[in-house]
Amino acid sequence: MDAAALIQSSLAENKRAKDAFAAESSGKLIELADMITACFRSGGKLLIFGNGGSAADAQHMAAEFVNRFLINRAPLPAIALTTDTSILTAVGNDFSYEQIFVKQVQALGKPGDVALGITTSGTSPNVVKALAAAKELGLKTAGLTGGLSVKPNGVVQYCDVLLNVPSPSTPRIQEAHLWIEHLLCEIVEKTLFGAV
Repeated sequence: MDAAALIQSSLAENKRAKDAFAAESSGKLIELADMITACFRSGGKLLIFGNGGSAADAQHMAAEFVNRFLINRAPLPAIALTTDTSILTAVGNDFSYEQIFVKQVQALGKPGDVALGITTSGTSPNVVKALAAAKELGLKTAGLTGGLSVKPNGVVQYCDVLLNVPSPSTPRIQEAHLWIEHLLCEIVEKTLFGAV
């Protein structure tokens, strides 16, 4: 294995994924940032959820909003639905893994809130079902996905805004997701509290 070549190849793939997303979806990213900003301004909250690395992203993003991103300012109400092991294991055991986010959306969500589902494939059943439940309850809904084509049986059918990273590579999609999440945090924070 040529590690130096691997580094350069990975870097080039990372840039291609981000460039493709920016070319296709910059307007949608701004639309989602505006949706989250309006939610916070009206007293609503952001519910974020996903599996595996996307669960870590949900927690990371919630922490940036509650604590701070770049500006020392008032906390913003964002909740990662991936953190309460008692809820996750109770629902998974008593009902099914597909319901672990649904029940939390039903318990915590209200019209005016935003539900953001993160799924690299766009088809994670528990994320799809939670977005469907959020839509039914009158929340604004958004999805962060990846892949060369958006799968019609996935989150797309329940999203007011869908941000898709058009790449065939799971690692490159996930790297782009973190970049997108940071952009959302920065745009929302600077819109609400001004530039640094």
